[in-house]
Amino acid sequence: MIFTDILALIVVYIYVIIIFIVSEFMLNARPEVSRKFLHIMVGNMIFAMPFFSNTWVMVFGLTLPASIGTFLLTEYSPIKIENSVTESGHALGLFFYSAIWTILIIIFTFIAPANDPKFYIWIVALAIVPMVYGDGFAALIGQKFGRLKYTVFGGQKSVEGSLTMFVITTVMSVFVWMVFASIGCTMPEFNIVYIILISAVATICEALSYGGIDNLTVPALTSILYYLVAVL
Repeated sequence: MIFTDILALIVVYIYVIIIFIVSEFMLNARPEVSRKFLHIMVGNMIFAMPFFSNTWVMVFGLTLPASIGTFLLTEYSPIKIENSVTESGHALGLFFYSAIWTILIIIFTFIAPANDPKFYIWIVALAIVPMVYGDGFAALIGQKFGRLKYTVFGGQKSVEGSLTMFVITTVMSVFVWMVFASIGCTMPEFNIVYIILISAVATICEALSYGGIDNLTVPALTSILYYLVAVL
């Protein structure tokens, strides 16, 4: 099992390094596309989660180091590190992104049955989906095709972007659910109504969240809703 976890870590780290390198190359020509490319592609790590035998390996070997590293790249870091990726987007966006991942894995590991610490790992994955794919594609579509604008708490959104988030979140949630179920994860009975309703709530939450704070609020709320579905 330890060998499997180490191999999974190596594969994920190689993948992330490649994504950061590609993102840097894209940055000068298309900074916003580069930021969302990084946002979406790094999120694909959710598909590696079932292959870790120990959730604490994910925390201490992957998400916690990522949280510390991304915080050190922000303007709030005690150590000033010049970088271009984080400066092209919200200052704390990537930090919130990795921090909520860490927090959710820890919480759902603690509340999982003692004999199956990965029992709720599917909830963590589905909670990340709206942030990774929904918000990522919403920003790209909204900026390029958004015509119907609206403002909430000082942040400007578009109807087109919000609709994109809802549709992409729904589709990708179904896809992730099916993938996790197909590889043997413990899952409740599939219910498309639950997915649609939770995707709608996640979309509303994103619209009401200002700046990079949606990287915290959307996964947190989504995880709570899926937990209620799993328990009830």
